[in-house]
Amino acid sequence: MKLIKYIIITMTIMVLAGFNQTEVKASQLLKEGSKGSEVAYIQDLMNVLGYFSSEPTGFYGPVTVQAVREFQQEFGLKVDGIVGMETADMIYNVTKMAHIVNGEARGESYEGQVAVASVMLNRLESRDFPDTISNVIFQKNAFTAIYDGQYHLQPSKTSFQAVKDAFLGWDPSGGAVYYYNPKLVTDEWIFTRTVIKQIGNHQFAY
Repeated sequence: MKLIKYIIITMTIMVLAGFNQTEVKASQLLKEGSKGSEVAYIQDLMNVLGYFSSEPTGFYGPVTVQAVREFQQEFGLKVDGIVGMETADMIYNVTKMAHIVNGEARGESYEGQVAVASVMLNRLESRDFPDTISNVIFQKNAFTAIYDGQYHLQPSKTSFQAVKDAFLGWDPSGGAVYYYNPKLVTDEWIFTRTVIKQIGNHQFAY
């Protein structure tokens, strides 16, 4: 299924971001009874992630509530079936990570794609890297896809699934915080890092 451009959820987050979490009113949430393109985006993404089996309708009914609840449960969020600040932020993070996986590893095996997603999460847990997913992704010179334009390609369903599996605990990288293709690397500094394993064209290191 062709994904609705992720800018839709960006718009949702921009609306929500104008309020402190304690001040968000029901009208700013996506919940049962909500309608519109933002709801269709949520349904489409839930479908890609395996939580929603129907075509997007743009109406937030009981099936969408259950899909969002399952997403929240597996991603460690408050389980209420409502897309508020926390859930919208996680959806946006998953989308950004899928753009990186697609841009950097779409030619790799599925294991290799999950490993790239895992590196982002491993950096999030490391004191040597930023403490938010956005800052990890957009840290200067962190990911080639940001600078060569491949970040802006439409992520595949596989890219989203790889991000999901990484969040659920599968780390084929073995805890790596770096990866690189030794045939394409331009900064020889990366060769000073200890290689843990190789998956496809990428070496994973710490």
